[in-house]
Amino acid sequence: MVPDSFVEPLRVGPAPLAAGRPGGSLEGLALAVKDVIDLAGVTTGAGNPAFLAAGHPAREHAPAVSRLLDSGAEAIGKAHTDELAFSLSGTNVHYGTPRNPAAPDRVPGGSSSGSAAAVAGGLAEIALGTDTGGSIRVPASYCGVYGLRPSHGRVSLAGVQPLAPSFDTCGLLAASGELLERAALCLLRSRPADPPQVLILASDLLAEADAPVAAAVRLAAKRLAGVLGVPLRVTEFAGDRLQGWLDAFRGRQLVEAWRAHGDWIETCRPLLGPGVAARFAAARATPERDALPATAAAAEVLGALERALPSGGVLVLPSAASVAPMPTLAGPAKEDLRRRTLRLTCIAGLAGAPAVSLPQATVGGLPVGVCLLARAGEDERLLAAARIASALS
Repeated sequence: MVPDSFVEPLRVGPAPLAAGRPGGSLEGLALAVKDVIDLAGVTTGAGNPAFLAAGHPAREHAPAVSRLLDSGAEAIGKAHTDELAFSLSGTNVHYGTPRNPAAPDRVPGGSSSGSAAAVAGGLAEIALGTDTGGSIRVPASYCGVYGLRPSHGRVSLAGVQPLAPSFDTCGLLAASGELLERAALCLLRSRPADPPQVLILASDLLAEADAPVAAAVRLAAKRLAGVLGVPLRVTEFAGDRLQGWLDAFRGRQLVEAWRAHGDWIETCRPLLGPGVAARFAAARATPERDALPATAAAAEVLGALERALPSGGVLVLPSAASVAPMPTLAGPAKEDLRRRTLRLTCIAGLAGAPAVSLPQATVGGLPVGVCLLARAGEDERLLAAARIASALS
């Protein structure tokens, strides 16, 4: 039975919020826009009613929105988000939790919760989201859709509410790999590239996931290698450094989150959900020096990628540590899941690397995302893999 707190994923008006330019490659596609991204004439609410009340209608579209509208997409609504994009679950104490069409009694994942749910439910073919520590990849995995976290800096973050600018990205969710590639090439203003030439399965990253999820990802990696016609190799990627990388990522994320929102929180004293409130309390207490270890951690991650990935190679890992959990998951179990998932997702953030989540596996009928991660700037290689996997799956 679907809990009463589950809601529709989009906030829409009586008409499309922004029309697309006729004749583009995305003409006729419905676009949902995460409510941390500006749409001209609409107030960005960032998942919090106090933030919405204090804001004003955006004067112009965020560049990410403009690129998709210029290519013909039509913005149909603002998509729900976790408060200030600081969560991975997709729950929101103020507005409810978007229904997960792939698992109606489970959470959709966040913070791009409404974006993923709108695509999974057929309300929009494509959706803009943001990803700092997994906020596109996790909901893509939980909802069984395709998702791209682009290389850091490839998509402008103007008109996007920040969380941790060192790691923030603006990316896409889509109903198919073909749509993901088509829309992402418009967003990136680039051309198609060759798919991966070798897949590298990281055994130590698999171990962070629940055993059934790890097994499903391993099997899906073998199938994907066959579809792509490339070898699959298995290696250990991080050694004993995963928790250290997460600690460094977390330190900088907390420092930058407080820089971004601390003044507003101190001045307005908004009501925040318990998990988000706890994270901002930790951010308030985190000294500036805790941002520094992320620099060394990023160098370690880049070194690990250099060692693991041959030319044309991409890393394969789970997009999240579990299938979509029940909304009743709480306490130590919820924190353990969050920690294991972040140990997987922080790698792309530290490296500034692109990653795609492909809905290529299931466990007990629930979607499992297979994440492909490449070197920075090789987004198009991942998009080609998504298109091919989607067409032949």
